[in-house]
Amino acid sequence: MTSLITLQPHDDLVGWRAEFPIFDRCLYLNTCSLGALSRRSRAAVNNFLDLWEQSGASAWYKMWLGEVQSYRERVAALINATPQDIAIMPNVSSALSVIASALEAAPAWDGMQGQRRNQVIATEMDFPTIPYQWLAKAAQNVQVELLPSEGRISVPTTAFAEAIGERTLLVATSHVFFTSGYVQDIKSLADLAHRQGAYCLIDGYQGAGQVPVDVQASGVDFYISGGLKWLLGGPGVAFLYVRPELIPRLEPTIAGWFGHADMFGFDPTHFAYHETARRFEMGTPAMAAIYAARAGLDSILEIGVARIRQRTLYLACDLAERARAAGFSVAVPVDVAERSGIVMVALPDPAPVVAELAQRKIIVDSRPGRLRISPFFYNTLEDNLAVIEALQEIVPPGQGREG
Repeated sequence: MTSLITLQPHDDLVGWRAEFPIFDRCLYLNTCSLGALSRRSRAAVNNFLDLWEQSGASAWYKMWLGEVQSYRERVAALINATPQDIAIMPNVSSALSVIASALEAAPAWDGMQGQRRNQVIATEMDFPTIPYQWLAKAAQNVQVELLPSEGRISVPTTAFAEAIGERTLLVATSHVFFTSGYVQDIKSLADLAHRQGAYCLIDGYQGAGQVPVDVQASGVDFYISGGLKWLLGGPGVAFLYVRPELIPRLEPTIAGWFGHADMFGFDPTHFAYHETARRFEMGTPAMAAIYAARAGLDSILEIGVARIRQRTLYLACDLAERARAAGFSVAVPVDVAERSGIVMVALPDPAPVVAELAQRKIIVDSRPGRLRISPFFYNTLEDNLAVIEALQEIVPPGQGREG
């Protein structure tokens, strides 16, 4: 396996495996769908429940608002931002909605020589949440262009360069494609968008936590991610980064009391935007989710994303090599540097294979035409061997693999 020569295994990270009780019951290789629950996150949620029981509503002022700010600060540390640039959201769809409302009212909605900017560029590889937000605005004359992907692995940067023009309002795409694990060059995408006067929004749900993120170096205008997957925080909380220069210029028309400059003033006659990215926040956050997500993020920050990236890539490359050696067709980027912790194995009907693996206590997932396996830092080479051996038993030659 010569492709592994330059990759760092960081075998010491296996010691973290005991922090995730799911491994006592099964072999878990599905972090790209849902990160494993840690003992830390369970303890954090129990702490939230204890505070709720002990303090009632006063917990908001004593602890809970501070916990929201603590999570905001950790997110900022993760992506090289400041807490003032971060809005806490319930999910990516909400973040997209509030950004869309702000862009509709922003001066940049009007293009050169008064030409209206009404084009949003995404790709057919993006999670559907991204194009759905804009396709639903067809009545407002918003036009969505989905860039195609030859081979369903990547979309070349040149395709973005050719598509972005004077009518482009926004380039909205993924940091890591959910159906191939391809890592996009988000700095290049931001540069291309800005040269044409457009914004660049990145969905980082499959990126943050397993791939280093530096929003300042990349120059993106918006970066959205959350705790569900590689940040080990579970569902119910996401975050939105907004480039600081844009914050005072953008006024979302979807609003709530958490986005008010004086949220505890309780003045129903006047709305004033918060001066920070909090202006994009809406209603009361789900505090149990905040506690779980903060604990998960603590683990990621303690280990360090650079080390996680190296180990995850080491395991993913090993898994891809084993799958190929066993006769399976593997859909991953050719360049190792463009890979992530998502390995796609081509199968004509993957769903029954997922079910059979689950019967054997091996947890993976599928997308149309592909089995999706996602090792993370808490997995091992032995996990890779086990899933490939099981696949060889389940999938007969000629039905997804060579004899």
